[in-house]
Amino acid sequence: MTPDGTPATARPPVAARVRAALATPAWRDALTALAASRLLVVAAGMFAAVVFGFSARAEDFDPAGLTIGLGSVGDVVAAPFARWDTVWFLAIAGDGYDGGARAAFFPLYPLLVGAVGTVLGSDLIAGVVVSLVAFTGALVALHRLVALDFGDRVARGAVLAVAFFPMSFFLSAVYSEALYLALSVGAFLAARSGRWAWVGLLGGCAAATRSAGIVLLLPLFIVWWKQRERRTVDLAWLALVPAGLLAYVAGLEIAGLDPLAPFDAQEVWFRSFAGPFVGAWDGAVAAFQGSRQLLSGAREPVYFTAAGGDPYLAARHNIELFAWLVLLLPAVVGVLRRLPIEYGAYLVAALALPLSYPVAPQPLMSFPRFACVLFPLAIWAALWCDGHRWRGRVLLGAGAVGLAVYTGIFATWHWTA
Repeated sequence: MTPDGTPATARPPVAARVRAALATPAWRDALTALAASRLLVVAAGMFAAVVFGFSARAEDFDPAGLTIGLGSVGDVVAAPFARWDTVWFLAIAGDGYDGGARAAFFPLYPLLVGAVGTVLGSDLIAGVVVSLVAFTGALVALHRLVALDFGDRVARGAVLAVAFFPMSFFLSAVYSEALYLALSVGAFLAARSGRWAWVGLLGGCAAATRSAGIVLLLPLFIVWWKQRERRTVDLAWLALVPAGLLAYVAGLEIAGLDPLAPFDAQEVWFRSFAGPFVGAWDGAVAAFQGSRQLLSGAREPVYFTAAGGDPYLAARHNIELFAWLVLLLPAVVGVLRRLPIEYGAYLVAALALPLSYPVAPQPLMSFPRFACVLFPLAIWAALWCDGHRWRGRVLLGAGAVGLAVYTGIFATWHWTA
């Protein structure tokens, strides 16, 4: 007993524990990066929506009106959060799967959106809440993970790199990116902390969030292998990672739908296996042909396989996407050279999916969006900037400008990523 009669082992009040947690570098840096980057996203998205308006084809992309209905002001506020794939996630949250193209979108995120939407009365608002909560958790977990090896300063840089990555508006939009990032970083952190039951649970949830979650098996196995004492019981928990995918497949079977639909649906989106990393070559060819198209000064003949629409626009997209691949290549090399082997293994395995299954008309489609959840890239960027203040400032400034521009494009119903 203490002098005031309180048991010596009594825990501090909840409020005191919360204040103590928020005062830690992980929470402080994560919340600062979250607030600054999301203010930029909201401001840029609303500005673009008001000044430039929406694409004339907005109703074609959302015929059911799932991303609107919040009023004239509310729809503008929602612009940077609800576009494109948001329609698919909200449709699944509201109506479930239909055995068609929806199967390409894995279930954990829309299930959470539907559950929270029941409480809030709006799946759209629920989707934003789920994404923001997951994004916050991802930043805190990333800070703690990076600090284990490189200290708080590099951890702060990694958090900023993720928050201000030009495509990070997807991490607060009604997309599954934030949830997947939180689960994948959490699985790494749990593995480094030796909490293997949590590793399996988080990894399984990641595999039920996105198809790429299954590749977590490789880096998590490497972390297990690097332990001084490799216990079989710890390794057994990794079986929960593929269980997340199997649960999705089994759920479709129970619902009377095709259990192979998640894999067959990729053909609906024009993705097919072209060979290991062949998509990188296809992307280079598409960028070259796109350059020919623009330099020709004419829309006919079309120099590449067109999916429809303006060939000039398709050409610009292919050039832009290949530029992203070229820009990120030094970071990939940096990860392989400077970070522990599990990070490089995860990065290569994760990149193998989009680069081996390119989209026929646009080989590198969505590549920058896929890259925004590959957190080893952010860790390398923080290391590269550490001790070089001008590098950090240039990178952060370029990221902020890119984030504002891409958010505006997204918010006005123009395709990006």
